[in-house]
Amino acid sequence: MEQLKKNIKAIGLPRIIIVAFLFVLIILAVVQQQNMGTLASDVLVRFGMNMVLSLAMLPAVMAGTGMNYGLPVGLLCGILGGLVSIEIGFRGGVGLVMAMVIAIPLAIAAGYLYGKLINAVQGDEMMVGTYVGYAVVSLMCMGWLILPFKDPAMIWPIGGSGSGLRSTITLSDNYDGILNNLFAFEIGGVTVPTGLILFGLIACGLVYLFSRSKTGICLKAVGDNPRFAVASGISVKKSRMIGTILSTVLGAVGIIVYAQSFGFYQLYNAPLNMAFPPVAAVLLGGATGRVCKISHVILGTFLFQALLTIALPVANQLMPEGGLSEVIRIVVSNGIILYALTQSGGEGDA
Repeated sequence: MEQLKKNIKAIGLPRIIIVAFLFVLIILAVVQQQNMGTLASDVLVRFGMNMVLSLAMLPAVMAGTGMNYGLPVGLLCGILGGLVSIEIGFRGGVGLVMAMVIAIPLAIAAGYLYGKLINAVQGDEMMVGTYVGYAVVSLMCMGWLILPFKDPAMIWPIGGSGSGLRSTITLSDNYDGILNNLFAFEIGGVTVPTGLILFGLIACGLVYLFSRSKTGICLKAVGDNPRFAVASGISVKKSRMIGTILSTVLGAVGIIVYAQSFGFYQLYNAPLNMAFPPVAAVLLGGATGRVCKISHVILGTFLFQALLTIALPVANQLMPEGGLSEVIRIVVSNGIILYALTQSGGEGDA
């Protein structure tokens, strides 16, 4: 009994409840005779398309700046890179690669400026990051209206060049589902988006290798104990800067991966709250504001997306009238986020 209590404490009772809730949803889906193959396929797609966005939290936590609530800085760089790629005329896999090639330098520059700010507000990084994220999204709401894009598929049909971009940019003629369809196969009625998941796992592997490098170890030392890092000759500001830049770059790449799977780029206020689901996912996976591992990213993203994916169709059958299913979906998603955010101030490894 004592060992059981220790295990429950180590895992966390709320996390056990959430996993149990997921199993209840699965049982209800089976009882309702939902198409489990389709549900499983959707879970895998959502898992793959969100993995890199969740991974963007890891370098920031490693460097001791906490969860990156300023993720919209990277998201906007990724969206801008994607739109420039479309404007130039790149299509298919080349368009996807060029979107990332264009976005990464933008994210490095933006991450550097964001990192300078983060270094100036030590102790309030997450709060300031939230303000920065909201501010840059609001600023770009004006930017999307004045940037001189000319592609007729992106601009408003009335007004011509410089009249503003549409709120939703479709990728159906560009690189919609490129990674989803790469090496995809079906087994037991479940479509496995091999390329999408493989891309996310490769990104996780690269970040893991980085964390084992000399620079990565320095980042972790700064995050664990800044005073010890200074005594060891490690530059705290430089390490925090590297962590912030890497997090911003992963955010830029992540939104491109997300968009090619989703089929659209969403502009204006759409990126406003996109930092919260990745934060919630890694916290749900066992991370804290000071400790984050690759395993937390993978497990948390899968659990979070599985809950959201299965909850909606189950709720649709339970309460088909009055739009209550959408209310339940919002309650479930925001409830998970709220729980996860309450854990962000935790110490050590959950």
